[in-house]
Parts: sequence; C-alpha cells; structure tokens
Amino acid sequence: MNAKPATGDAAGPATGAGHHPGSIDASDPSLLIVDDDGPFLRRLARAMETRGFKVEIAESVAEGIAKSRLNPPKYAVVDLRLGDGNGLDVIESIRQRREDTHIIVLTGYGNIATAVTAVKLGAIDYLAKPADADDVFAALTRQPGERAEVPENPMSADRVRWEHIQRVYEMCDRNVSETARRLNMHRRTLQRILAKRAPK
Repeated sequence: MNAKPATGDAAGPATGAGHHPGSIDASDPSLLIVDDDGPFLRRLARAMETRGFKVEIAESVAEGIAKSRLNPPKYAVVDLRLGDGNGLDVIESIRQRREDTHIIVLTGYGNIATAVTAVKLGAIDYLAKPADADDVFAALTRQPGERAEVPENPMSADRVRWEHIQRVYEMCDRNVSETARRLNMHRRTLQRILAKRAPK
C-alpha cells in the first residue's frame, strides 16, 4: 500500500524528521500490520495511512516474517493469534533485525500472560481487540516511559480469576494437567475455561 499525503490531523504535524509525542517518525514511517482478520486488517491499514504511515500488511506468521526480513519496519502491529501460528514469532523476527521498532501486540483473547511474554520479547505495548485506529496510533506513538491512561472500568472479579488461570497456564508451558494440579482444579473444568473467551 502506498502512503497518502500526511496531514496534520490526529497524527499531529507530519513534517520534519524526528519523533515527537503523539506523532510518527517522519524520517521512517514504515509500518507492518500482521493480522489474519482480513476486513479488520485492511480497515486499520487505511486508517494508519491517513495518519502518515507507509503501510505493509501480512495475513499470516509466514508472510509477516518474510516481510519483516525484507524490510524491517520502524513500527509494527502484530496479532498474537494467527491462522498458521503465533505472532510472537513475527516479533522475534523483527527484533533480530531491528532494535528500535515500536511493536504493538493485538490480542483478541485479552490474554495478559501471553501479552507479557510479547513485551519481554520486545513489544512496547499490547491492546485487546477490538482496538480502534486511535488506540493503535496512541500506542505506537507513545514515548518510552510515557504512561497509558488508566481504564475507567476496573477488571471484574471473573476477569481477574481468568487472568490468574491464564498466567499459571503459561507458567506451566501450556500443560493442562500440570496447571489443573497447581490450581487444585478438575482437568475438564480447566479445559472448559481455557476454551472460552475472556470475560468482561
């Protein structure tokens, strides 16, 4: 996709090199978006182009890795759950070639444990889907050390419990039997919880 002429809208002034709060690095506006939800991917790509990014898209881990090797981007938005594997592999591929990439992780399952793993691999932030273009832009252009806004609604008790189960599951290398043992929970009960989406 070709970048459209940048304007001074939500992206802020797009002229001049350098990276200022709330604006992209005009000297290198390359952005790779990796997501297997085609309509969402193309909608987000168009929205990011209007904000001044030069966008490349990929719909799989394999395509994301191939494009990151060919042209390591300055910015990246990577979905964790892809049809052919895990978005963490794309993050690793980008980091092997470029250390200054601003990587945002998208997760449709709100799985904090996996998102924490992504951050350890080099992502700078994660967003739960459905994230809109403004959320993605704000996360991509946030300066190191700059704090994200505190969400208005705290997690529900069900969500806190769900996140704890996911964290233990990740600690046990996704071994259901071992996770059930540590949580003192029946294996089938745990499997039912793991199969469901995150509660609100």
